[in-house]
Amino acid sequence: MAKVAIVGYGNVGKGVYEATLRNGDIDLCGIISRNPARVEAELKDNIPIYLQSDILEGKDFLDADVAILCGGSKSDLPEQGPAFSEIYNTVDSFDTHANIPSYFKKMDEIARSKEHSSVIGAGWDPGTFSLNRVLADAFIPGCIPKGFYGMEKRGGLSMGHSDAVRRVENVEDARQYTHALNDAINRVRNGENPNLSPGEMHGREVYVVAEKGADRERIEKEVVTMPAYFEGYKTEVKFVSQDDLERICYGMPHDGVVIAVGETGDGNKASIEYRNQWESNPEATGSILVACARAADRLYNESQYGAFTMLDIPPAYMSPHSREELLSRFM
Repeated sequence: MAKVAIVGYGNVGKGVYEATLRNGDIDLCGIISRNPARVEAELKDNIPIYLQSDILEGKDFLDADVAILCGGSKSDLPEQGPAFSEIYNTVDSFDTHANIPSYFKKMDEIARSKEHSSVIGAGWDPGTFSLNRVLADAFIPGCIPKGFYGMEKRGGLSMGHSDAVRRVENVEDARQYTHALNDAINRVRNGENPNLSPGEMHGREVYVVAEKGADRERIEKEVVTMPAYFEGYKTEVKFVSQDDLERICYGMPHDGVVIAVGETGDGNKASIEYRNQWESNPEATGSILVACARAADRLYNESQYGAFTMLDIPPAYMSPHSREELLSRFM
């Protein structure tokens, strides 16, 4: 049994909680939160709840093999990742793609110095999509694997981008939907291997609940120019009431596809597509984080210290099955 702690009980934390109920070799031994009273009221379970500052300051201790960090990438994880990797093996879903190399380096230095194992960027993009881009590139030399998100008419709800908008001053709540652009998808599927910018592949739709009297023009400008999130995309910002937000933005669906097209020989075309559809984006991320927590525990027990991504981890380390089961059922 791998003993895990959930750090942060928002949407992703709740997704991790659900995943622990479905993995018999994972023992949820506690939840660490900035607001334990809120978590206790929402959870209505006997899981121990700890104040985050008490854990980080050494005033309290939770005996766990792996801490699953469920904060947002814009503000939470850059602080939580290094802090918790000094105490525990960790797993997180850091998803600001442009900052992954620097975040990995920092986490690797701390984890190695403390002889811990930390898996970063675990989710479906980065994460499973990253893995499939690498495999497609290896199997079809010369292809340019592309990832598209929000294939359905409604689009896909991005938790990271929604969180980033909620951090804008005078924003009470927000949801961001990503829409894949069909023209770009068709060009890739047709084998053009175009060098597309992110803004040529996706559009972004943002619903914002602003505080009464807030400067909406400033909020919109701050959103559409936000580096690494909205800058360079066609972004539509819509101001709505909280009631309208709940009515329009029900559920948390997301989906996507990795497409790679090329040739394996003289004129012999080849294509690879990897698709996933999630009715609950946070539960999907939570399930992947739990699988990677299993891997982090195994890496640690083998004295493999430092930072890892899903590109570095053998798939068998993420599976609950024995080698014999993997060979007989999945090969």
